[in-house]
Amino acid sequence: MNAQNTDRTVSRAALAIRGAQAGRRHITRAGILRRQLDQIAPGTALVCMVPVTTAGATAIHVMLLNDLAQPIGTPDAHRAAGRLLSHAFPTTRTTAHDYYVESGRLIAATPAAPAALGTDTAPVIR
Repeated sequence: MNAQNTDRTVSRAALAIRGAQAGRRHITRAGILRRQLDQIAPGTALVCMVPVTTAGATAIHVMLLNDLAQPIGTPDAHRAAGRLLSHAFPTTRTTAHDYYVESGRLIAATPAAPAALGTDTAPVIR
């Protein structure tokens, strides 16, 4: 017969409930950020954040782009969007990130060269 498995510490139902709760939190947070970014600069589709160091001082350069990848907004809007996303995602201060407003996803924007250039196999010069 089918015996009940008591070795499992967390049931599948509990995992499903936690996953649904996490999904709802993501949808809520993405909606709030979308609304606030639309108030800051209407038509924002992508927010690019790049940490910049100048004369020992570190800052975050923020670019607001529309659906056609054209820059939009004023410098004040860029600063406000940078503060908003820095508070929403505190780990974004050290590396470059792109925030996609439509999906609510924050993606690390690490620069990479195409493999055809062969930079990944270039010898290290010391």
